[in-house]
Amino acid sequence: MSHTETIGSRTYRFADLKTLMAKASPLRSGDQLAGVAAASEEERVAAKMALAQVPLRTFLNEALIPYESDEVTRLVIDDHSPQAFAEISHLTVGDFRNWLLSSTTDADALTRITAGLTPEMVAAVSKLMRNQDLIAAARKRPVITRFRNTIGLPGHMSVRLQPNHPTDDVKGIAASMLDGLMYGCGDAMIGINPASDNLAAITKLLLMIDDFRQRYQVPTQSCVLTHVTNTIAAIEKGAPVDLVFQSIAGTEKANAGFGISLALLQEAYEAGLSLNRGTVGNNLMYFETGQGSALSADAHFGVDQQTCEVRAYAVARKFNPFLVNTVVGFIGPEYLYDGKQITRAGLEDHFCGKLLGVPMGCDICYTNHAEADQDDMDNLLTLLGVAGINFIMGIPGADDVMLNYQSTSFHDALYVRDVLGLRRAPEFEEWLESMQITDSRGALLSASSQQPLLAGANDWMGIA
Repeated sequence: MSHTETIGSRTYRFADLKTLMAKASPLRSGDQLAGVAAASEEERVAAKMALAQVPLRTFLNEALIPYESDEVTRLVIDDHSPQAFAEISHLTVGDFRNWLLSSTTDADALTRITAGLTPEMVAAVSKLMRNQDLIAAARKRPVITRFRNTIGLPGHMSVRLQPNHPTDDVKGIAASMLDGLMYGCGDAMIGINPASDNLAAITKLLLMIDDFRQRYQVPTQSCVLTHVTNTIAAIEKGAPVDLVFQSIAGTEKANAGFGISLALLQEAYEAGLSLNRGTVGNNLMYFETGQGSALSADAHFGVDQQTCEVRAYAVARKFNPFLVNTVVGFIGPEYLYDGKQITRAGLEDHFCGKLLGVPMGCDICYTNHAEADQDDMDNLLTLLGVAGINFIMGIPGADDVMLNYQSTSFHDALYVRDVLGLRRAPEFEEWLESMQITDSRGALLSASSQQPLLAGANDWMGIA
C-alpha cells in the first residue's frame, strides 16, 4: 500500500511500507550505500509524518520481506501473540510513541505487550523518537536474565571482560583477565574472541577460564566466541561450555551467510541446556549483532539497516538469551559514518531490543577509519548507562589488540558506575567484597588489599 504526505506545495509518495520505513530513518551511511535513504531532510520529515499515521495492525498484514521466502519473517508472524497485542492494537505508530512515553506506562505494561510486538513495529516507532525518547522509554523496561549471576536488575550494569590476544596466548589472556577482575569487571562474562577457530585451541581457552573460575569460585560465566558448530563439537567432546555464542542477523539469507539457520540455533541451544551448568538460571545463549550486517551480505532486500537489525532481536528472543550485544560501530563507516550516527544507532538498538524483551548490551566502539573518537564513546557510554543498558565491554586500555578496534576500558566502567551509581551483578559484587577487591559499596580497594588474589593468581599462572 502506498503512502503520501504533503509539505507545503510538495507531495511525497512512498510506494510501500518498506520504502516508507527506509525514508523515515535518521541519516546513516549504510542506507545511502544501499540507495534506500531519503534524498533530503524534507523527504525524511514527510516520511516520518506519514509513518506516524500508520496503524500498528498494518505490520501484521504487510511483511517487509515475504513470509514464504524468509524464515525470520515466519518466526515473527508465527510467534506473534494477539492477546498481548490487544492492549495497543488500536494505536498508530505515532500514538504508540506517545503511549510509550506516557507517565502511566510502566515496566509492567511494557512487559505485558512484549509478545505482541513485531520488530517492524518497534523499528517504526523508534524512527519517530528523539534520542531522549529512546533513553526514557528503554529505561522503563528492565530485562533480567540469570546463569551464574543475575544481569539486568534496575540500578545495575555489568561488564563483559574481553581479554583477547592476537595469538591466543593463554598466559597473555589470563593476565588481561586478572587485570579486569581486579578492576571489578567480568560479571556479564569473561568472553574471548579467539584468533583461531581450531577446536583444540578453543577448548584450551575454555579449560583455562573454567579452572580459574572454579579455583576462586567466581560467580560468572565464560564464552569463547567461535562459530556455533564449533561450540556444539566442543560440547560433544566434554569441554566446559557455559554460554553458547553466535553472530546473527535479521534475514534468512544474512544468517545463511553466517552459516546458520533457526534449526541450527535450536540444536545449539539444546546442547547448551543439556550441560546444566547454570546455578541461578538457564539463560545461556550469547548473540552479537550490528547494523549493516544484512547489507554487507547483500541480504537486506531493500529494507533499511536499522529495521534489519531489529529483526535480528526477534531471532535472539526465540532462544531466551543471557546477553545480546550490538557491536554498534564495529562494521565501519560504510554503515555508520561518524560519532553522531554511531550514538544514534546504539540508542536505537538498546531501545528496540529492550522493548522486544531482549537483554541488550552494547559494545560501544568504533574503527580507526570512522569519523569518531573516544569522546564520542564517552558520550554514548553515559547515555546508555542512563538508559539502563544491561552490560558494556571491558577491554584493556579500550584498545583490542586482536580485533584492532576501539571500545571501552575497565576504567570506563568505573566512571559510569561512579557518576550514575550503578552496581554490579549482586552475586559478583558479593564475591568481589569477599576477595577484598571492593568494599561493601562496590568501590575498589587499594592494590595492597588485593595482594592475596594477585599472589594466588600468579602462582596459578606459573609466574614467580
